[in-house]
Amino acid sequence: MSSFSNLIERSRNFQWPKRKQWAHLPKILSPKERWLVLGLFFVILFSLMSLAVKDYLDKTEALPDYGGTYEEGIIGQPRFLNPVLAQTNDADRDLTQIIFSSLLKHDGRGNLIPDLAKNYEIKENGLVYEFFLKENIKWHDGETLTADDIVFTINTIQNPEYKSPLRINWNGVKVEKIDDYAVRFKLNNIYAPFLHNMTVGILPKHLWAGISAQNFHLAQYNHEPVGSGPYKFKELKQNKSGVIQSIELKKNKDFYLKDPYIENLIFEFFQNEETAIQALNKKQVDGLNFFSAAQQSKIQNKSANIYRINLPRYYAVFFNQTKTKVLSDKTARLALAYATDKKEIIEKILNNEGLIADSPLLPNSLGYTKEIKIYDFAPEHAKNILRADGWKDTDGDGILEKKINNENLKFEITLVTADWPELIKAANLIKEQWGKIGAKINLEIAGLGAIQEDYIRPREYQAILFGEVLGSDPDPFAFWHSSQKRDPGLNLALYDNEKIDKVLEEARQNLDKKIRIEKYEEFQKLLVDDVPAVFLYSPAYLYPVNKKVKGVSLENLPLPSYRFSQIENWYIKTKRVEKNNQQ
Repeated sequence: MSSFSNLIERSRNFQWPKRKQWAHLPKILSPKERWLVLGLFFVILFSLMSLAVKDYLDKTEALPDYGGTYEEGIIGQPRFLNPVLAQTNDADRDLTQIIFSSLLKHDGRGNLIPDLAKNYEIKENGLVYEFFLKENIKWHDGETLTADDIVFTINTIQNPEYKSPLRINWNGVKVEKIDDYAVRFKLNNIYAPFLHNMTVGILPKHLWAGISAQNFHLAQYNHEPVGSGPYKFKELKQNKSGVIQSIELKKNKDFYLKDPYIENLIFEFFQNEETAIQALNKKQVDGLNFFSAAQQSKIQNKSANIYRINLPRYYAVFFNQTKTKVLSDKTARLALAYATDKKEIIEKILNNEGLIADSPLLPNSLGYTKEIKIYDFAPEHAKNILRADGWKDTDGDGILEKKINNENLKFEITLVTADWPELIKAANLIKEQWGKIGAKINLEIAGLGAIQEDYIRPREYQAILFGEVLGSDPDPFAFWHSSQKRDPGLNLALYDNEKIDKVLEEARQNLDKKIRIEKYEEFQKLLVDDVPAVFLYSPAYLYPVNKKVKGVSLENLPLPSYRFSQIENWYIKTKRVEKNNQQ
């Protein structure tokens, strides 16, 4: 106790060394002691700095800031940066989504929200729609957007001389101006999905009205667009051959919704998936408009987030029964359905990045039902029903034959698909699967342009492996109504069924959601039983974006281009602001 008392007494008399005395400290310390003191000093300094940083981070939060550039690679070439013409080209759809505005738009979660419109009213039991515009919205050239622009755009789409692929969606619709900031749409018949028509981009009348239908596709504004969206055209670069290499957009500081965070957007165009992936891996671009699941192992850019979205689209083999007697035989179609191993296709071709499709409507679609005939993989059953129907291999060549009306018919089909790695691999696997039940499959591969012009439009195929996008509303009218058997309709199976026609007409002409669901359920049951196609899979949409890009919301997209519907909320830069004191 006495030693402790002495220690206390000495501590009372302790005096902290003066500055001059500290100066002599190195002289009285050994080298080892000097390093020890220096190390202790830095430990204390680091601890104090860490506490200061922690305190700063605790009292502030990171918020989006303005600035930065986002570069995205797009596979393909833009042709028409014009919403009236853009619907058949991914590059066109992507850029017009950013440059142009529409009356309504998607919020990235599957909902329609006002865009140019501040509100709207539905009257006369769904035959009249009135839209009221936000005022003082400016085009990128400074002119004011009015109802005249809405009327002009819709009239242009409806005029057959302009050859808009959207024309079919506007049949039986009359548009009229109420005043400078209000328009009225009158429908001949109720059309339940009509609100989804309101997502079409609007053209500036003051620039396009003087351009004739003959020159519409050639106009300068198709490559140097003027819109009213969050970003406006800045620059287009071409190589010596005239091929577009890149398009740069800059933010529209006068955008009516909010000032976009990212300053510039640059889109680089690639002729194929391989070169686009190389650019992503070399960090020449921050993102890609998409890549196929089969190429996922080639994505080596660790700084990329890969967003996975289930789009309302599916791939199927559509049968053109008018081109071969084999496919007009329902037993043959049934056998091909049972001989298709969809799980193997998804595992081997999609790397499990997809869902099995058993009908023309997909899970989460309005009216989807599981209460339909499911053709599970059953190759032995396929052989049995063919044998029972008279199909036999009479000459031992491995190909079945059947005598129909004194004609010896071989089980031989030509399958057409697009020159796209994923589809080519799927077609070859289907050829292998169907060959095991005695069917001979000849493959024809066509470029994306050729498959449209030489096969789909004239319907020159026996069977075609192709995809269909259901879009915002699952209305299958365009794909399965008999009126759509010929171009520009999308009934690729040339399917003709009066009962289904009536069901589809009733579904789209009824605003009661419950009734529409009932009609779509009936439609699926009838169609699947007829086997006009073998539904295969719905691939996931894979979208890689650099992790530096924040604010990306992609929960539910009707189309890939709608990933940009909220791009004004994307950001790269951040700033720290005191909590509870945000600016």
